Amino acid sequence: MINSLNIASTGMRAQQTQLDVISHNLANVSTTGFKRSTALFEDLIYQNLRQVGGQTAEQSELPTGLQLGLGVRTVATARTYTQGALQQSNNQLDVAINGDGFFQVEMPDGSTAYTRDGSFKITAEGRLVTNSGMPVLGGVTIPADTRSITIGTDGTVSVLVGNNPQPQQAGTITLATFINPAGLEPRGQNLFTETAASGEAAAGAPGSEGRGPVMQGFLESSNVNVVQELVAMIQTQRAYELNSRAVQTSDQMLQRLAQI
Repeated sequence: MINSLNIASTGMRAQQTQLDVISHNLANVSTTGFKRSTALFEDLIYQNLRQVGGQTAEQSELPTGLQLGLGVRTVATARTYTQGALQQSNNQLDVAINGDGFFQVEMPDGSTAYTRDGSFKITAEGRLVTNSGMPVLGGVTIPADTRSITIGTDGTVSVLVGNNPQPQQAGTITLATFINPAGLEPRGQNLFTETAASGEAAAGAPGSEGRGPVMQGFLESSNVNVVQELVAMIQTQRAYELNSRAVQTSDQMLQRLAQI
């Protein structure tokens, strides 16, 4: 009977983790380029009280066994990289990726991070940066007297400067892809970093080698489906309540056994 208390408590902890993940998804429903996460679970070890195939006589064996599971645990949170809806912003510095790939940005320590958030800004020096001020890789520098910026689907940035009618190239926005993007480590600020699980980044021009083209004047919304998250929240609440009820029932049965 003690096992049922422990088993139900692992279920309550697992559902609490599930609710944490759902809450984080809902909190970021309006975050540009956000990708929803899902909690993954696995059952714990089993008490093997009767071995499958055990001999019951000289020429007979057990067709089934007796194994009692010891509960559940959270093993991972998997991030889903499905495409978010593209929303038109008409801002010439907003860029969305229509397909696979990540923008590359330079971290304060000089390392490279990756993001799907293409709401870029320009510094006083003309550098293209994220909302957190981190430079976008590609050597994009916008001259001070620029009157128009054009970003092609291949990431080429061209500008019209002063009264010159001929555009000049100001740099190129490149994208990185990974063999296992689910292995990227989230760092906050819409940023991810490379890990051994994700594999090394393969950088190149948008629209090439499986990378999606970029679209100027658009932003990618989060891929969080509010209805889906609310349904999952209700399921999580019900599962938590049932595990809680199992704890109460086990406690009541133990009390009755103690009175015998």
